[in-house]
Amino acid sequence: MVFSQSAILREEVEEAMSIQELIKKPLTSVPQRYIQLHNNEPSLLAGETFSHALPTINLKKLIHGEDIELELEKLTSACRDWGFFQLVEHGISSVVMKTLEDEVEGFFMLPMEEKMKYKVRPGDVEGYGTVIGSEDQKLDWGDRLFMKINPRSIRNPHLFPELPSSLRNILELYIEELQNLAMILMGLLGKTLKIEKRELEVFEDGIQNMRMTYYPPCPQPELVMGLSAHSDATGITILNQMNGVNGLQIKKDGVWIPVNVISEALVVNIGDIIEIMSNGAYKSVEHRATVNSEKERISVAMFFLPKFQSEIGPAVSLTNPEHPPLFKRIVVEEYIKDYFTHNKLNGKSYLEHMRITDDEKFTNASI
Repeated sequence: MVFSQSAILREEVEEAMSIQELIKKPLTSVPQRYIQLHNNEPSLLAGETFSHALPTINLKKLIHGEDIELELEKLTSACRDWGFFQLVEHGISSVVMKTLEDEVEGFFMLPMEEKMKYKVRPGDVEGYGTVIGSEDQKLDWGDRLFMKINPRSIRNPHLFPELPSSLRNILELYIEELQNLAMILMGLLGKTLKIEKRELEVFEDGIQNMRMTYYPPCPQPELVMGLSAHSDATGITILNQMNGVNGLQIKKDGVWIPVNVISEALVVNIGDIIEIMSNGAYKSVEHRATVNSEKERISVAMFFLPKFQSEIGPAVSLTNPEHPPLFKRIVVEEYIKDYFTHNKLNGKSYLEHMRITDDEKFTNASI
């Protein structure tokens, strides 16, 4: 009897770790633990259209084009009004993008016992599988591998260095290219915001994390969420939706809008840290991932944050008595610890925790 209970528990753990394992059984309905009833918020249906498509920014035009100022205005508008944009002509070659897609898909197709070598360990957030904080936690319908990437000294020795060599090699190349791309984008954001260049130097060789996610088909996709609604605790996030299957939705004007990603485009979004540094001029936006009943979706997201020991807060060059700081200042190390303590992918709750309250404004003014 003890063996039987142990076997059942192990099976439940594997199911929580991998939706792919769960759907190997004949599955006509979704287990209760994955049903998220709060998803009944207004959203556009497949046949509906929004008044504007997600903005598309051409990086080549931003750097070498004849109408750089026009493209900068488009970038400013995208960041101010949407917090998201699609980036084309980004300079990452088609060969790199396709090789990466094949290798990431290959990883998720590995036998379960191989993937479990990278499983999330107790008390950690890195690794393969779901981070379970409580017994009654609702689980997302997606398998993920989350890793710290930069600085190299913080890479977990049982994760990135132990990946299959072909996947590791293409990831190294992709990471290097995205690091360069992210710093170009940071410089452009600073230019549009008129933030002094030195204030953005905190992102150079800063903290970078990666999440590879595989969203399997679901028999009742309307009842689950691939990734719960949240904003990113980053400067910026660069998303590579790899296999042409859409699922990303962003919240605009209280409505969830599906994003139709252009082939080989990268999706860039403003994170909470840029909202803080811009003193609210650019806002991070809630987003989520949905799934479907027919086709898996695969994505790789790179998250870019400042250096561990740096301090973040509203840029000094953007604040004055007429435009006082709206957010507190905090060391990045403390910010990250606080974020994972307070925020369980719950909208923008942690950013609100960072906001200076009216009482704090009054106290500061009194001092």
